[in-house]
Amino acid sequence: MPARLFDSPEYPTISAGGDALYPVHRIFCVGRNYADHAREMGAEPDREAPFYFMKDAQSLVSSGATIPYPPGTENYHYEMELVIAIGAPAFKATSTEAEKAIWGYGCGLDMTRRDLQKANSAKQRPWDLGKNAEHSAVMTALVAASEFGEVGSQRIWLSVNGETRQDAHLSDLIHSPVAIIEHLSRFYHLAPGDLIYTGTPAGVGPVEPGDVIHGGIEGLPEIELTIGQPE
Repeated sequence: MPARLFDSPEYPTISAGGDALYPVHRIFCVGRNYADHAREMGAEPDREAPFYFMKDAQSLVSSGATIPYPPGTENYHYEMELVIAIGAPAFKATSTEAEKAIWGYGCGLDMTRRDLQKANSAKQRPWDLGKNAEHSAVMTALVAASEFGEVGSQRIWLSVNGETRQDAHLSDLIHSPVAIIEHLSRFYHLAPGDLIYTGTPAGVGPVEPGDVIHGGIEGLPEIELTIGQPE
C-alpha cells in the first residue's frame, strides 16, 4: 500500500450553526464589484462580466484570530466582503439554479498585500503574491440563506481601532450573488465547499501590527481580526 511522504492538512471548516461544520474546498474572489472601490483602485467600473482570483483553502482564518503581519509587504490592506457558501452543485446554472445553490452567507476579510498586487498588476502579471497570502481569508460563522433573506440594502461596514473606514450597502454590488454564480458556473463545476468572496466597498486601506479590525453586515455575525507582529 503506497504511503504518503508527509502528513497533509484536512480541509478547514467554518461553523454553520449548532454543531454543524462547513468544509472549505475552494475560495473564489470577485474583483472590483463595487463602483466606488473600482474607482479608488484606478479603474472605471462597468457592467461587463465579473473577473476572479482565488485563495488557497488553507489561508482560511476564523474571526477573532490574531494573525502575523505578512512577509514581503509594507502595505497590508483590509477588504470587507459578503461571502457566499455554495450548498448544491451548480454548472452552467440558470438564475433559479444559482439561487438554489446558495447554502448561506458570512462576513469575510480579503487581506491583501496591496503593494505586491499593484506591482504585478502594472506588469500585467497575476495577483497571487498580493492576494493569495497565508492567513488572508478571514471568515465568520455562516448563516443559512433562508435565515438571512434576500441580499439587498443591508449595511456593510468596517472599522480599524474603532474608526469607520468602509460603509456601504449590499445593494451597491455591481454583480449580485445570483449573477456571480450564473457566470462563474460557466467555467467551474461549483459544489458544496466552495466559498465566493463577492468584492469590497470603497475605503480600503493599510493596517499595522497592533491594529484591530472590526466589521459587519446586517443579519450576519460580526467579524474581528487583530494584526500581530511579523514572524
